[in-house]
Amino acid sequence: MDSPRVVSLAPSATATITALGASDRLVGVTHHCAVESGQSPVSVGGWMTPDLDRIDQLDPDVVLTSDGLQAEIAEELRQRDHHVIHHEPASLAEVVASFADVGAAIGRPDAGERLVENARDRIDVVSGTVAERLERSDQSRPVVYCEEWMDPPMAAGNWVPDVVRTAGGQYPFVDPGERSREIDEETVRSHDPDHVVLHPCGYGDRVDPSVVHDRGWDLDAEVHVLNDDLLNQPSPNLLAGIEQLAETLHPEAFREE
Repeated sequence: MDSPRVVSLAPSATATITALGASDRLVGVTHHCAVESGQSPVSVGGWMTPDLDRIDQLDPDVVLTSDGLQAEIAEELRQRDHHVIHHEPASLAEVVASFADVGAAIGRPDAGERLVENARDRIDVVSGTVAERLERSDQSRPVVYCEEWMDPPMAAGNWVPDVVRTAGGQYPFVDPGERSREIDEETVRSHDPDHVVLHPCGYGDRVDPSVVHDRGWDLDAEVHVLNDDLLNQPSPNLLAGIEQLAETLHPEAFREE
């Protein structure tokens, strides 16, 4: 299959396909997906509410889904005789490995392997730069609290603990690979975070940092806002999130670089 027709029901899959240089193979996406200028795949609905009949009409060679929340959708599409590639990465390593799977699924296996190699190289550069800086300065890793949702407050899980570690921080709020969980002020304060990172799903970077203090949380921490695509999305965008977070936590290291 030289150039398969692809429907992507996950923004992360769409971003990965774009990074693979294969956005021209997209015939359908959700309205949550960002597509390249000049490409106009058909909108097939929302991330959790795709129009399955519309997908049938597009007759794709492969449909891509992601996350446990889309597992039932993936199964229903299989029952409609669609070829579905479904990913539920829980760690940074699994996110990176999924790039090769997407590449293979859309007929670009070599590009997928190159994307994996590039991702690992970028991760190694960040972790190496941070480790050298910490060793040279004899500083400890700052404690970082990442908030994926604000009402109720939820500490980010899945690959975010790995991301924080790679970027040179400590993340005692959720273990790597575990799902995000609701959290309260007392628990956050007990770990005395140095940094708070806000990246609520669907908000982009349109969040006022004062929201933490407005809710009455008394934290002695710097508050930062990061575009949610850079931390919440298991795609190549996560690499930019790692780099931006590392520069936020260790600006001296990257100014030297």
